[in-house]
Amino acid sequence: MSFIEVKQISKTFRVAKKKSGLKEAFKSFIKREYLDVVAVDDISFSIEKGEIVGYIGPNGAGKSTTIKILSGILNPDSGECKIAGMTPWKERVKYVKKIGVVFGQKSQLWWDIPAEDTFDLLKDIYDIPEEEYQATKKDLIKRLNLEDIINIPVRQLSLGQRMRCEIAASLLHNPEILFLDEPTIGLDAVSKQLVRDFIKKLNKEKKTTIILTSHDMSDITTLAKRIILIGKGKVLYDGSLKKLRDKYDTETHVNIRTKDKLSIRKKGITSKNKTRDGYELVVNTKILSISELLMNLSKKILIDDIDIEQDTIDHIIVKLYEDYKI
Repeated sequence: MSFIEVKQISKTFRVAKKKSGLKEAFKSFIKREYLDVVAVDDISFSIEKGEIVGYIGPNGAGKSTTIKILSGILNPDSGECKIAGMTPWKERVKYVKKIGVVFGQKSQLWWDIPAEDTFDLLKDIYDIPEEEYQATKKDLIKRLNLEDIINIPVRQLSLGQRMRCEIAASLLHNPEILFLDEPTIGLDAVSKQLVRDFIKKLNKEKKTTIILTSHDMSDITTLAKRIILIGKGKVLYDGSLKKLRDKYDTETHVNIRTKDKLSIRKKGITSKNKTRDGYELVVNTKILSISELLMNLSKKILIDDIDIEQDTIDHIIVKLYEDYKI
């Protein structure tokens, strides 16, 4: 059995229908109408210990609901889930000692006191031995560069500083699994890089299993080799980023700087546009390889400079969404 086993999990929410206007509001007060919204629909997947998996999808796809089920916050309507041999919503007290959770838009830190005071409170909640706690806290403070901010009230910290403290707080009890929901949202480039580097080192050194949700695809490409795409409550794709690129990354933009006039017709070149100092070609690499293109170009013109741009992962994900009509 895998470290994380999810089998046919489903969750539906019943929400009240609300129409605008005073008359409709009064009618709904007398007789309320409800709508069933399927958040997660028969989802199954497995994750091995030590994996970093990107769990992605558009807003409303069911990502947060899945994470809440896996972390034991929500009970599914049906299905099974075993993580480290436990069912999250049935063995919550024992299970929460195995996991760490970071929600980018929700804080577990007390707003008006320094982060270190929250750390001390979490030590008692998780019943961490004093020696182990001090060693772990010292290590996290050093790795996440918290020395100068650990004793400042959380409300006075920048978003990047607070997020680093949030990550430290989630790891004080050395969890085996870390759920990261938009961990770099709103962070500057320096803070993002620090957080990403730390997550990679944590995974490498402690074999922590990490499930990452993010709309910032650079988070996913930097940290995860595997992604699970969810849409309309269903798993639409589960596999490596490489296979995803191989399937959808077919167009490459080739910008050529040249003073010569270029006349070329070759199968695989989908468009050719004149630029100020040369040409831009769009090439279908499944038909025409870049090396073959360059060989042909070098025979026709003198190339001063060349720039090759592959499709971004964001564009590839958009193509995937379009394929599944989500």
